[in-house]
Amino acid sequence: MCNPSDFRILVVDDIDDNLFLMQTVLETAGYEVDTAESGQSALAKVGDSPPDLILMDVMMPEMNGYEVTRQIRQNPNLPFMPILMVTAYDAINNSRSLALGVNNFVRKPIEFEQLLIKVAALLKDKQPGFNG
Repeated sequence: MCNPSDFRILVVDDIDDNLFLMQTVLETAGYEVDTAESGQSALAKVGDSPPDLILMDVMMPEMNGYEVTRQIRQNPNLPFMPILMVTAYDAINNSRSLALGVNNFVRKPIEFEQLLIKVAALLKDKQPGFNG
């Protein structure tokens, strides 16, 4: 069993309060957390140093979470990493999300216990620092 501190999570959201809240919850649970405030910033960070997991907001200006996910999944130079979509919408497009390679969903307002359970489940079979 790996420790949360063995894993690095990238949280992507265009709202600073959401970034702060998710970062605080995940760091309190022991995870190493990086943040990105836009899709472009997320792609740059993923390209520089792929995280073990991504928490991706769906609705962001300029480039939404679907487009960021599509670009990550289409890049053959990037290792596989689980993506957990975060959305305020009940009518999330599950088929589109699954087709793009989204691994799971969390709805806003976020229930932090549920978030931590889903994060742990996605990281359960993952070797820390290895995205293969």
